[in-house]
Amino acid sequence: MSTDAQHNEQDWQRWHEERIVAVAAPYGPLSLTGTHWLSDYPEGRIPAVPGHWREDGDELVLTATAEDGLDVDGKPLIGEVRLGPDRGPIDAARVGRGERRLFVLRREGLWAVRDFDPHSPARHAFRTIEATGYDGSWTLPGTFRPYAADRTVRVENADGVERGLGLAGEIAFEVDGTAHTLQVAVEPDGSLWAVFADATSGNSSYRFRFLRPAPPAEDGSVSVDFNRALLPPCAFADHFICPFPPPGNTLTIAVPAGERNRIDA
Repeated sequence: MSTDAQHNEQDWQRWHEERIVAVAAPYGPLSLTGTHWLSDYPEGRIPAVPGHWREDGDELVLTATAEDGLDVDGKPLIGEVRLGPDRGPIDAARVGRGERRLFVLRREGLWAVRDFDPHSPARHAFRTIEATGYDGSWTLPGTFRPYAADRTVRVENADGVERGLGLAGEIAFEVDGTAHTLQVAVEPDGSLWAVFADATSGNSSYRFRFLRPAPPAEDGSVSVDFNRALLPPCAFADHFICPFPPPGNTLTIAVPAGERNRIDA
């Protein structure tokens, strides 16, 4: 094995181990025990979450008593507070109850409260992420081709609801001489994000996966590394609303690389 190949394999192994640690973290995806849409509770009472929650324009109003046991910004909440969507990491969510963090989410104008609990059954059952060992043949040269204008397509999400998925271009690459493309979004840091499926999806791997290539070079060249194909958050907790692959992002070939499935004890 060449020095470069050995380095790439070691780098992938570190990435894989760090992914397992991140997933199993106290406020990783395994800790999500519920996503509660306020539109389902017009009276403002969510059975699984303390307090009274109501929408008021671009804010949520949370009202709590001492018996609710809620805190906001680390201080007990007795009375009323106005909230916007949480933007940072889960453990920095403004509202909590003991070790639980109640993360405020807004999606397409609808409000939800996500309940993250480090003591969730899923977190304690988790053992590891099944992944194929590094294979340099699945690190492919590609080209990013931006669209003239961003597009939004409607796709089904893991919770059965259709939502908009923003797309900014496509990456083109070849596998064994055959051309393929994946539609991608561009993240704020310039990196790319694709939701894709392939011939292994729903069989030897989860029903779809994510791919996050690094920012393209100025000439559009980009590395399409399927060794780092990711399981989506909904592979770890049913309460995530991951988008399914948009039209054209289901590859006809098998991609036996990257993360495959969640393994429980």
